[in-house]
Amino acid sequence: MAESPSKTENVAAALKVFGVLEALVEDRQASLGEIAKHTMTSKATAHRLLHTMVDLGYVEQDHETERFRLTLKLFSLGARSLNGQSDLLRIADREMGRMSRATGESINLGVLDDREQKVAYIHKYDSAYGLSMQSTLGLRNPLHSTSLGKALLAWRDDEEVRERLGKMVLTQMAPRTITDPEVLMAQLHETRARGYSEEIEESEAGVRCMAVPILDHIGKSVAAISIAFPVFRFEEARRHEYVALLLSASSAASAALGYSASDLAKDGAVKDGAVKDGGSI
Repeated sequence: MAESPSKTENVAAALKVFGVLEALVEDRQASLGEIAKHTMTSKATAHRLLHTMVDLGYVEQDHETERFRLTLKLFSLGARSLNGQSDLLRIADREMGRMSRATGESINLGVLDDREQKVAYIHKYDSAYGLSMQSTLGLRNPLHSTSLGKALLAWRDDEEVRERLGKMVLTQMAPRTITDPEVLMAQLHETRARGYSEEIEESEAGVRCMAVPILDHIGKSVAAISIAFPVFRFEEARRHEYVALLLSASSAASAALGYSASDLAKDGAVKDGAVKDGGSI
């Protein structure tokens, strides 16, 4: 049955609204013409949408430059949507703060985006260094090329992982991205055996990351915490220190969600030496 004209028009209108929001997120501030171009609509339509959003409090206009920008109302909605994960954020924040103080590097918290099969960044500690890895809250990155994504996948059962991989395109993101599903599966098994994931220039050239899962009471990954380094600043002599920090954070955060920390330590804490030169995971 064909969709009614009114339903089709409603969908088109909704797409235009989200196009305006995305334009303002990407450009921070934009003119009416720039927004119309981004949303591929007329200036009259863009003007009508913008002024409705101004009336609702989601957008404001600089009266001197006449450019539009988002207000904090949208951020407030996003923050409120995380209320269901407040325990996770509180628990993870404690461990992330400790890791940040110990390393000075960028620390990120990610969760699975089931719709897009990506990892979504929901909390972070920025690096203390001027030259560092910068992430954006709300950003979504591929599961197959990130340490966060691999930590999330490795603590799911094989059937689920293969189902997810079937919905993904293993795009070459950087020089060492894994694009073979079977190679990825094998490395996810290795990741789980040693207790943490690692990637070296798989997501971005010049970047190296390590991550661990946060597990719920049945041992299923619900989030992951990572440390991100510029490749040149990774100190191989401190590798065991980084691994110990990660495993400790994973055990503490998982235990706070009801998982037995001793099980995680037993799975991975003593296996670093056996695989530490085994390549990027």
